Amino acid sequence: MHPDNGSSPYDAIGEMKREAINAFVRSANGADGVLDFDQVVRDPANPTNLLPAYDSGDHLHPNDVGYQAMADSIDLGLLDD
Repeated sequence: MHPDNGSSPYDAIGEMKREAINAFVRSANGADGVLDFDQVVRDPANPTNLLPAYDSGDHLHPNDVGYQAMADSIDLGLLDD
């Protein structure tokens, strides 16, 4: 789950849940891989926020540049059998 600090649904409890879900997914056994869009679109200086260049303005949804960055982060070689 990507960061959403500044959006209307954001709160500390939701952030704790987001971090727990991401930690679980990143460490989950039995998965062939993980596409970690959180790491792609978060602001390294403030990881509870979207990177400003990727923020659509509502602090919740990435803009077109953010979605492109997410797409570009996918190694298509992982999809080969």
